[in-house]
Amino acid sequence: MTGKSGFLTVMVIGCLLLQQPAVGEVRDVAVLNVSISVFDPGVPDDRSLHRDLQIFPRIREVEAKFLPFVLRETLVGSGEWGAVRVVTEADSAAEVEISGSIIHSDGERLEIRVRAVDATGREWFDQAFASRLVQGEDDGVADAGSGQAGLYAEIAQSLQVARDRLDDRALGRIIETSLIRYAIELAPSAFGEYLTEDENGMFSIERLPARNDPMLDRIERIRLTEYVITDNVDAKFRELHEEIASTYALWREYRLKSIEYDGQNARRAEETRSEAPRGSYEAIKNLYDNYKWGRVTAQEQDRLAIAFNNEVGPVVDEMESRIADLEGWVDAKYAEWHRLLEELFEVEAELNRGAATDS
Repeated sequence: MTGKSGFLTVMVIGCLLLQQPAVGEVRDVAVLNVSISVFDPGVPDDRSLHRDLQIFPRIREVEAKFLPFVLRETLVGSGEWGAVRVVTEADSAAEVEISGSIIHSDGERLEIRVRAVDATGREWFDQAFASRLVQGEDDGVADAGSGQAGLYAEIAQSLQVARDRLDDRALGRIIETSLIRYAIELAPSAFGEYLTEDENGMFSIERLPARNDPMLDRIERIRLTEYVITDNVDAKFRELHEEIASTYALWREYRLKSIEYDGQNARRAEETRSEAPRGSYEAIKNLYDNYKWGRVTAQEQDRLAIAFNNEVGPVVDEMESRIADLEGWVDAKYAEWHRLLEELFEVEAELNRGAATDS
């Protein structure tokens, strides 16, 4: 790190460290912090499969970033958790880490697979959650049953049930393991021997640093500072969510209308099926009538598709551009922040060693 900007950045981080709450203060072990990774969009590399699987790659890429934030809002609203953050990459040191992949999303039905694991490596659950959209009786679009809101509520409930199975000792161990894993990421030589991992990916604490260990105190303060910084990333996702919400609802409404037309065509073909001999006037007329009806509905679908593209095409293009900018910004900042935090840790450790030598 060189130059005035690097010095100022370290000074800012140093000031933030001094502003953090007291390290080691008592906390409710049940109020765990949660990190939600951006979802896997679930788009096959083979483009020929997209149509058959009703996959819309551009929408999926947007959903992969949009849906985790909706889940975050649900968890925050429940009041059951500590800080809940959306992150662009897996956070292996998180107290509770949530990852997900989109299995199916065609505007009518949404199915996502969600996995939750805590810092000790214990898997809380790995299961699919689904919702289906139906046309509302009045106007607009309504969710079938509990709908999408119910989907996220179900995920939140599954998390709460998994957490409530653990006693305070186990929950406290999650918090301790999370901190040690973070410390190892930052200073492996100092904390590497405190934790072991077995062949099943379960982490066990071999020993804990002393409560007044100055090195651990610095690690905790650095982590709290990183939380302050990553809250800015959360703000970026919030901005993205606000822009995407109305466009996403419009896309689902458009898809629902298209599916409705497909269903009408299938029902008409079934209801007007003719028993007349093949080649007869009645059979030919029946085929032609169904063809004509299909063409009318296809033209209406084309009209809706053109209207949809005209309405949301520019917005989706802008969103994709903003997402690319967001990813680039986050990747660059995380790399810079982590480097600065490591350097700050080394500076503080060196100062502490110097003070100990002088005394």
